[in-house]
Amino acid sequence: MSETSAPSTLPVLSAEEQRVLGSLLEKEVTVPASYPMTVNSIRTACNQSSSREPVVDYDERTVHEVLRELKNRELAAVTWEDRGKRTLKYLQRLSVVLDLADDERALLTVLLLRGAQPPGALRTRTERLHTFADRGAVEACLARMAGREHPLVEQLPRQPREQDARWVHLLGPVDVPGAGAPAVAAPEADRDAVVAESVGGSAGRDERVRTSYDAVAGSYADALTDELDGLPFERWLLERVAADAGTGPVVEVGCGPGHVTAHLAEAGADATGLDLSPAMVEEARRRFPDGVYEQGDLRTLMRPATGSGWAAVLAWYSLVHTAPAELPAVLEALVRPLQPGGTLVVAAHAGSGVRRHDTWFEQPVELDFVAHEPHELVALAEQAGLVDVEWYRRGPLTARGESTERVYLVARKP
Repeated sequence: MSETSAPSTLPVLSAEEQRVLGSLLEKEVTVPASYPMTVNSIRTACNQSSSREPVVDYDERTVHEVLRELKNRELAAVTWEDRGKRTLKYLQRLSVVLDLADDERALLTVLLLRGAQPPGALRTRTERLHTFADRGAVEACLARMAGREHPLVEQLPRQPREQDARWVHLLGPVDVPGAGAPAVAAPEADRDAVVAESVGGSAGRDERVRTSYDAVAGSYADALTDELDGLPFERWLLERVAADAGTGPVVEVGCGPGHVTAHLAEAGADATGLDLSPAMVEEARRRFPDGVYEQGDLRTLMRPATGSGWAAVLAWYSLVHTAPAELPAVLEALVRPLQPGGTLVVAAHAGSGVRRHDTWFEQPVELDFVAHEPHELVALAEQAGLVDVEWYRRGPLTARGESTERVYLVARKP
C-alpha cells in the first residue's frame, strides 16, 4: 500500500489500541515539541483523567505490548532520539493509512479518546486540534466520513431525553452508555454542551454571562457582599493565601462585587479584582472604594504592571460557566502570568452536573452553572505544570441555603 492509498478494509482496534492511537494523534498536534513520544509519555497521555472517557490506568507493559502490535500492523512506527542518550520513540501512522484530512483527523481523534458524542460537543472538544467554523461544519465533515467507501463513523439512534444524536467511530468496539437503556433513564449530563450547543459557541455564552451579571449586579452584591462572615473555612483559606503572597501582587479573576478581593486586602494582600461584567466592577468600586477593580477577561490575564508576575491568582467561583473542555486552556491562561512560587487557587461547585437558570434574582437570564469534580481539577493543575497540589471538599451548608458540595484547589507554580 502506498503512503496515500486508501485501505481496502478498516483496521479493527481494541479499546487499548484506540486509546494509544488517539493519544498519539492528539499530542502530535497539541504538543509537537514532545512528539514522537516515549512509552512512558504515551502511558501518561493514555491515563489522563481529563479529556478521556473512560479514565484508564494502563501500566507500562500494557502500553508497550499495544505499541508493538500497532507497529506490526503498520499503524505505528518507531524512531530514535537523535540527541543525547538514544531513546526509542513512537509515532502514529493511522492518519496516513486512512488518508485523513485535518478536520477528519480532529474528529476521529476525539471519538477515539472519548467515545460517542454529539456534533456540538465534538466542535468544542476539537478546538485545540482543528477550528470548525460552526456546528454545520462538524456535521458536514461527519457526513463526509460516513460517506466513504469504508465509512469511518456512523450516527447512533437518538436516545430518550438526548437533545442530539451521537456519533461514533467504526474502528473497533465502543462502549455506548445509555444505548438500549430504559426510556426512564436519563443520560449523564454533558457539561461541554453548555458551549457546544450554545448559540454563538463560547463567544455567545460569554456575552450571555456578561449581560446576565450586568442585569443582576445590584441584587447579587446585596446578597453576597457579607457572605464570608458565615464561611470560616473560606476566610481561613483566603487569609492563608494573603499571608503566603506577602508583599507580592494578588489578583482575583471574576471578582463580582469585590468582597473576596476586599477580604484579601484586609488580610494584608496587594489585591486587584478583575471581572467580565462592567456593572459588577462598578458595584465593587462603589462598595469598596479603596480597592482596585478592573474590567477584563480571565483568559487574557496579563502580568501586573510592576513585578515579574502575580504572587497569587484566584478563580473564586469564576469557572462556574466554563465547560470541562475549556478548562485546560483557561488554567494555562491563569498559570502563565504567575511568578515562580506563585499560587493558583480555584473554588468551584463539586460534581458532574449542569444547572440551568432562566431567572436569577428576579431577572431573566440564560446561565448554565457547571460543576467540576476534584480529580478533574487536580489532573488539570498537574497537567499545567503546577506542584504541591492540594484540595478540599466540603458539604453544603444547608442553613445558608446551599445545595451543592464545594471544592477548593491550591497549587504552586515551580
